[in-house]
Amino acid sequence: MGVWTRMKRSMRALFGGIIEKTEDPELILQQTIRDMRDRVPELNNSVAQVMATEKLLAKNKERLETQVVDLDAKIRASVKMGRDDIATAYIGQLQQAQADLSRTDVQAEHAQLASKQALKARDNYVLNMKKRTAEAMQLISAAKQAKLQEQLAQTMEAFNIGDDASTFNEMREKIDRRVAAAEAKLQLGTSSVDSQMQDIEREAMDIQMQDKLLEYKQQMGLLGAGTPSPSKQIDAGSPIDHDADLLDLDPLGNTNEKGHSN
Repeated sequence: MGVWTRMKRSMRALFGGIIEKTEDPELILQQTIRDMRDRVPELNNSVAQVMATEKLLAKNKERLETQVVDLDAKIRASVKMGRDDIATAYIGQLQQAQADLSRTDVQAEHAQLASKQALKARDNYVLNMKKRTAEAMQLISAAKQAKLQEQLAQTMEAFNIGDDASTFNEMREKIDRRVAAAEAKLQLGTSSVDSQMQDIEREAMDIQMQDKLLEYKQQMGLLGAGTPSPSKQIDAGSPIDHDADLLDLDPLGNTNEKGHSN
């Protein structure tokens, strides 16, 4: 095999592959339907011309038939009048008219047959066009469905490959790490010594406020005699001051020793 032949074969294969890839079945079928519909007016014009020829020949036939009848009457009238010369001239015209009538009759028959065949061909084409159009629409629908299935298959293939899934997993792990770090920082912040000291100070302030409230109530005589004084509310586990048992706080805030009255 020569180099030139191999080159031509390679070029044909290359361009054939490119054309095949660029061919869209849906677009090609739609263009085919448009081409078939565009041919209908052309066929109608052709059929109209054939039918016009048929009608023209029919009119010529009628005219020649009338002419033959008229010449025959003139010949008879000339013979009765004894004018053989005029009758002979009319006979010549009659023979020519009869020949034209015979030829026109044959042409009219052919034109009538051609007109019927043209109408039949036009009707067959329209019927075939409708059939092909319906088939093309089915093929276009199948092509669209195939395209959707291809897109769905590509999407499912992407999911199977795991491109999006890996992205979601990476983002989930990153978010989990950030949440864990934030929780750890929060736990360290709440368990620190400063936080505990703040809690103790807040509790001590609450105790002082409650003691002050009880003191006001005692001064205003709102508490019974058996209600212990605020200063005697000592937390469990606190060291007991022996001197505190000998002191008592009166309503005016003066301290007195127990067992000694003023």
